[in-house]
Amino acid sequence: MSKVVSPTFPTRHGYMTKVAQKAYVASAVEKGLLPADAMRRADLVGLKASSDPNVPIQFWQLFSVLGPEAIIAIVHDFYERVFADEDWFVSVFARVGGVEHHVNTQASMWADTMGGGPYYHGAEFRLSFHHTHNAMALMNDRGAERWVSLMNQSLTACADQMTADPRVRLSLNTFLTHFLGKYAVEFGLGNVGAFGELNGPYPNA
Repeated sequence: MSKVVSPTFPTRHGYMTKVAQKAYVASAVEKGLLPADAMRRADLVGLKASSDPNVPIQFWQLFSVLGPEAIIAIVHDFYERVFADEDWFVSVFARVGGVEHHVNTQASMWADTMGGGPYYHGAEFRLSFHHTHNAMALMNDRGAERWVSLMNQSLTACADQMTADPRVRLSLNTFLTHFLGKYAVEFGLGNVGAFGELNGPYPNA
């Protein structure tokens, strides 16, 4: 049974929170998903998720309802799948480090962006460096398609980590879709898959 949850975990801006927030808001306003004054709305740009079931959870509010353990669990499931995949895919990750290394860095990036605080030192520069140096061999349609497929498998498998609030999965889909769109532009990716239903329009958008 669906159950809307209230924010429980303490929140802080991270190194990436505001940058990701501004980029997403600009795009969402253009699409009519958020009101034109979104950046001046405390209920929207604040880091605490609304307890109103009709109000979507923005991805920078996810930490307030998920907390660190759920984020780590989802990311850990994903990297277990990555390291069990085909050699051409695994090898790119293995050159950088093992499962725990990748879990630590990815979960830090998620928590940082989702309102958990300053976890991801280096922010956008670090993220860009990783993709253009460490992961460049996979920043193409083949690599991105496999990444999206494995992440979808993890999201499905980790449904119990997302609370019983259906808004959480929609927000996670929105978060991942936002960054996938960013990489699609930067690396010229084509149709590499999607993450499912996204956040709907904000009330009175």
